[in-house]
Amino acid sequence: MKMPFNMKTPFHVAEKGDGPYGLLAILRWVMVVIFVSFGMQKFTPQSAQGIVQFISNSPFISWLSVLGIRGEAYFLGVVELGIAVLLAAGAFSPILSAVSSLLGMITFAITWSFFFTTPGVVKWSWSTDPMAWNLTGQFIFKDIVLLCVCVVLFLASLPRSFIRSRRM
Repeated sequence: MKMPFNMKTPFHVAEKGDGPYGLLAILRWVMVVIFVSFGMQKFTPQSAQGIVQFISNSPFISWLSVLGIRGEAYFLGVVELGIAVLLAAGAFSPILSAVSSLLGMITFAITWSFFFTTPGVVKWSWSTDPMAWNLTGQFIFKDIVLLCVCVVLFLASLPRSFIRSRRM
């Protein structure tokens, strides 16, 4: 049966591109595990209490405080578990490959911003160590790597024509 319109999408499943893209499957499934574990943690009282300082000082998600401490944690947990599901589905759907990695980028850009918006995480000084951070800062700083993983998955999901036109 011939379809009256073209159902083919220009997007790609990131790991099914040309060349050594197959190795991106490792990144995708690691990100699924990370989002599942982060999402599950949000349903514990300790995690809910632990993220209050980040949420309350964030210019991006401080509005979540209207849900209460447990509500904001539950909301973020559901979002993170949802992104994990979309990332897994993105292994089979080109558009979900792009959307899920974009959502991952947004998530880690926001969490990495906590490094700068949460008081006491970083001590800026020109006289001693130019940028010293505490354990919380060290924990947050790793999110730049996770952000970059999502950027790689996103770029590999884009239409090849878009990537080629950006090189010129």
